[in-house]
Amino acid sequence: MEFVRRSLARFAGPVGRFLYPPVCAGCGGALAEAPAVCAGCWRSLRFIERPYCEVLGLPFSYDLGRGFLSAEAIADPPVFKRLRAALVYEALAARMVASLKYADRADLVPLMAGWMRRAGREVIEECDVVVPVPLHSRRLLARKFNQSAELARALARAERIAYAPLCLRRLRATRSQVGLGPDERLRNVRGAFAVAAGREGEVVGRHVLLVDDVFTTGATVSAATRALKRAGAAEVSVLVFARVAAGAG
Repeated sequence: MEFVRRSLARFAGPVGRFLYPPVCAGCGGALAEAPAVCAGCWRSLRFIERPYCEVLGLPFSYDLGRGFLSAEAIADPPVFKRLRAALVYEALAARMVASLKYADRADLVPLMAGWMRRAGREVIEECDVVVPVPLHSRRLLARKFNQSAELARALARAERIAYAPLCLRRLRATRSQVGLGPDERLRNVRGAFAVAAGREGEVVGRHVLLVDDVFTTGATVSAATRALKRAGAAEVSVLVFARVAAGAG
């Protein structure tokens, strides 16, 4: 049986590449292999590298020294321990998020999760369990899958860390955060999350890695962090694919 499985896999690879040739995740141009982006699209990506705020992962325009915090982190310290993001949310990074979320581009998950693993190495090494930011059941039904859960699943599998996709629940169908101001975002998600009854043991005393696709004002991940801590999580760090360059809260 194992011989048959390996033989089918060797056959399926070339056939799959013939029927579905690899293309750039950005422009759709032909590539030698996938998942990847072409050289032109690569130049449009703004990866977040040090120097950045050690708490919010907010990129700085010049080096202020290791451990330096942004004005946002000092003025309004987050409820989570720290946040890391792979990219600034602009141009191609924003289109990739939209393609995954609204166009069923699940093929982008390995590439996006790989960049997140690189950006979040230090927080990943500290965590005990990976938890995605959940969708409400009605929105999940409409979208067919939760993009944050798919990213979290890929991360947990690659890092061989416990994955708890059913631990955190969204209690009510909140409005989309798109277009809302900071105060509206906070009100929209206040009390929207809770750890499912009977699943507290998945987070009690553990360092949770909370995964989402985008960080803007921080309202969503902050509300989710509070729910995890109420259930007994020792600490929560956040890892996202992309974050806005400024205006975090």
